[in-house]
Amino acid sequence: MGLLDFFSADIAIDLGTANTLIYIKGKGIVLNEPSIVAFDKNSKRIIALGNKAKEMQGREHKEIKVCRPMRDGVIADFEITEGMIRAFIKRVRAGAFSSRRVVVAVPSGVTEVEKRAVRDSAEHAGAKEVHLVAEPMAAAIGIGIDVEAPVGNMIIDIGGGTTEIAVIALAGIVNEESIRIAGDEMNYAIMQFFKKNHNILIGERTAEAIKCEVGSAVPLKEEITIQVKGRDLVGGIPKTTEVSSVEIREALNECIVQIVEAVRQTLERTPPELSADILDRGIMLTGGGALLKGLDERIRMETNLPVHIAEDPLTAVARGAGKIIENLNHYSKVLIRNRRY
Repeated sequence: MGLLDFFSADIAIDLGTANTLIYIKGKGIVLNEPSIVAFDKNSKRIIALGNKAKEMQGREHKEIKVCRPMRDGVIADFEITEGMIRAFIKRVRAGAFSSRRVVVAVPSGVTEVEKRAVRDSAEHAGAKEVHLVAEPMAAAIGIGIDVEAPVGNMIIDIGGGTTEIAVIALAGIVNEESIRIAGDEMNYAIMQFFKKNHNILIGERTAEAIKCEVGSAVPLKEEITIQVKGRDLVGGIPKTTEVSSVEIREALNECIVQIVEAVRQTLERTPPELSADILDRGIMLTGGGALLKGLDERIRMETNLPVHIAEDPLTAVARGAGKIIENLNHYSKVLIRNRRY
């Protein structure tokens, strides 16, 4: 091992709206933290990131801003995203100066401008060579699908900012649908529900906790009731209210309907031979949204197709991007091509 090898490593990044995961070649996933940054408003100096920044969310004073620099799967704040990538890489590569080759997973519906922003951020954070891969392709590789086979596979990757639906065959995406309805929109729907129906203001963290605890896409065998704390919109004082899983399901329904509709549209555009493969093999669900209670059952009911939740759906994209960085030459066909003008 030369000095260059010692001070640089090939890494893969799943730069998600909700979480950032980093995979180091030969080591596996070494970081899985929320894509949240706390910084000083005046100097823009990063104070905390990841789990520590999440603890500060909604509790910061006027000198500190806590934000998520990724929105809808793409970079919303270029400078803060770059700082976040640099800090995360520094944390997992203590003493390392740079990374030679980086594979970054991005939504399949990103524009050329958004791709450029991701590339620039990774390069400014120290990467010598940046490759992009579509999230559904990375997810398929991560869960062990042979993407090069002449067989159709359908992947639904539901993240924080986007839901990616893709039919994959012969190392390429045959057709795709990328909608900006996913975990964040579900959280927002829960927040709006409390505002309208209970006159209570709750934060994003509380909404997410409610979604994970009692959110569902189909009726539960035993419906659950929980206590929720928030701020009374009329009196302005803290208040506790009781809600059932039935109400939360109604609040989430519109988001779920839009996801199901996008799945239907993708199926309608799928060539008949590949449709037959999907009928045999079923649809694979990945991403954090795959963990919403009964979502697989709801999609199964709406499409009449088998639906399977991948093992450890939260890390599927990072594992796939990791497999690509482990064998970049073999997987070169699945990477997003650089468009030259």
